[in-house]
Amino acid sequence: MTEIRFIDANGAVTIARGDNGFSLMEVAKRHGVSGIVAECGGSCARATCHVHVDAAWLEAVGEPGPGEADMLDFARGRRPDSRLSCQIRITPALDGLIVHVPESQG
Repeated sequence: MTEIRFIDANGAVTIARGDNGFSLMEVAKRHGVSGIVAECGGSCARATCHVHVDAAWLEAVGEPGPGEADMLDFARGRRPDSRLSCQIRITPALDGLIVHVPESQG
């Protein structure tokens, strides 16, 4: 299992473990990570699973695809490190990944 650290807007850390192949959003929902709303259930149709990837992990996570990049235009507080957690698939290379959950989604 791959370990992910979710840090909310108040600095609280949730450490979650997920199986490879699952999305970061699925792992967050299973572990009750505050702030990951995921209204579309992972279909990349909303920006309610928005996260900021920690700078040390940007290269490992990679850039958003074109559809995700378009959807991120709707994310409140979009930054260069923004990703939709439904589009990040868990792999062994992401063990220890740190993401920051914004104060609000949408």
